[in-house]
Amino acid sequence: MYSIDSRICGNLKRGLSVARRRFRGAGGALRRGGAVTLEMALTLSILFSICYGLIEFGYYFYVKNTMEGAAREGCRAAIVTGATIAAANSAVENQLQVANLVPSGTTASGTGTYTIGNYTVTYTDSTTSTTLNSSTLPTMPIGDTLTTTITATWGTVGAGFRPMALIGSSKTLTTASAMRKEGD
Repeated sequence: MYSIDSRICGNLKRGLSVARRRFRGAGGALRRGGAVTLEMALTLSILFSICYGLIEFGYYFYVKNTMEGAAREGCRAAIVTGATIAAANSAVENQLQVANLVPSGTTASGTGTYTIGNYTVTYTDSTTSTTLNSSTLPTMPIGDTLTTTITATWGTVGAGFRPMALIGSSKTLTTASAMRKEGD
């Protein structure tokens, strides 16, 4: 003989067991439907955005630092006694080639303003504000300041590493190095 209380309790127990089975998957783990998938999609999109941003900005600073080193080496090669523009351009080319920013065998072209791959190199006597070339560099007075400037556009030098295009393609990268002309 069943009392009313036992029938109600029995129905509740059966109802709870059905509810438990409905919300638990294999092995008794609680099922949460699409909530986990949605949370993962939102989290991964933010995480990938951060990673791609780090890659792009990391490559930007790598290129900028390499350009600074190349400007310094070009300036160092141009300030010694008997220096030539060809030797200075060669120093810049070597720095850019070692960093894989220009292919091997790339040589400078132009006069006054030289082009090495996608990079523009200018040598200036900062004391007189004149742009130097192969004939004016040897006559530069001892003690004057030689400035080597390298310029590039981010859209051409950073084209392979722009997963999110956070840095505009028209951004101009400019680096310079200045040293005094040495004498005998």
